[in-house]
Amino acid sequence: MQNFSIVIHGGAGTIEPSDLTPALEIQYHHALQNALDAGFKILQLNGTALDAVATAVVALEDHILFNAGKGSVFTKNGVHEMDASIMNGSNLAAGAVAGVQYIKNPVLLAKAVMQQTEHVLLSGAGAMDFAKAMQFDFLPDDYFFSEQRYQQWQLVKNENTVALDHNIKTEKKFGTVGAVACDAQGNIAAATSTGGMTNKQYGRIGDTPLIGSGTYANNNTCAVSCTGHGEWFMKAVAAYDVSCLIEYKGLLLQQAVDKVVHEKLVNMGGEGGLIAVNTNADIALAFNSAGMYRGYKNNNGEQLIAIYK
Repeated sequence: MQNFSIVIHGGAGTIEPSDLTPALEIQYHHALQNALDAGFKILQLNGTALDAVATAVVALEDHILFNAGKGSVFTKNGVHEMDASIMNGSNLAAGAVAGVQYIKNPVLLAKAVMQQTEHVLLSGAGAMDFAKAMQFDFLPDDYFFSEQRYQQWQLVKNENTVALDHNIKTEKKFGTVGAVACDAQGNIAAATSTGGMTNKQYGRIGDTPLIGSGTYANNNTCAVSCTGHGEWFMKAVAAYDVSCLIEYKGLLLQQAVDKVVHEKLVNMGGEGGLIAVNTNADIALAFNSAGMYRGYKNNNGEQLIAIYK
């Protein structure tokens, strides 16, 4: 048995100590810790990295503080459209869903796409039909309702603009959630989930459900989950670019992560961050914004929960 580790994120952006009350900061810490512990427990019990990242992301989707699952933001039409993806580094199996509604845990639907179909990405009505066929529970609108998200939407719903989560008048925060892990067998996996952008129109899809942009895992290189302004992460093919820098240029994990986040994305004007692991259970993360909700834990007792730089 070898070393194992897990890393999670709950979004990045303009997150300053002055933005959060002490009570709200404690809530974020508890939510991150709960998700981290849930995923790590899978690894401790000799479970797979795939199950560990799914479990951690489910915990984040179930918490109203994060823009995924329960806390998803409102679209232009006043509904919730969610995206998610998951990838197994041992065999490059991947599954994703885009624009789904009423699904409590989109990451589990993405996992079902990976395991129960010959496809990678299902979207909209087709993804919903698949969810019904798989007997997923459909929850009412009020499960996904958050007063904070509703008020954000009220500020911009009559404009033809989108907003990037939380207090949209003064802040830019990207509420995507994700996890990457390496298990005791030396396999890695990644998963990402989001509610997208406040007031998004026309069925907009970001980087989260796109394999290679928001999520990627390959045992030969690394597992990556991204959070940020999705259009830039798509243009950068950010998650796969980290892998490419390792595979083709021989960079170390942290070097590759830093190059994508602090050089490539910055030069393009992209804001956000990402988390990564490799099959040695090495951990790397970086963000070019003021903060990123994040945490990691490994079998050597190293652990972190943090928000700010």
